[in-house]
Amino acid sequence: MTEPAFSAVEEGALLTRAETSAFLAQRGIRLKPAPLAQLWSTRSDGPPCLHVRSKPFYPRNLLEAWAAAQILGLRTGAPAAAQSRRRV
Repeated sequence: MTEPAFSAVEEGALLTRAETSAFLAQRGIRLKPAPLAQLWSTRSDGPPCLHVRSKPFYPRNLLEAWAAAQILGLRTGAPAAAQSRRRV
């Protein structure tokens, strides 16, 4: 018999949506549980998650990497595309 894929995950390493929201907020990314669900179901750029009996869980180690990838460098102005749309 094979072991479940998540058996190697350490205890406490799988976070619920509410826990994920708090975890990301500590890293400067404010996403409430509902937008997290929307990112997962309608877009492909949300944090990675796995489902256990249809309930989503977010692996803490993958969240660290995802959160780091979301933080961009400092900006000194709007991107060029946005500046071209600006009305004078």
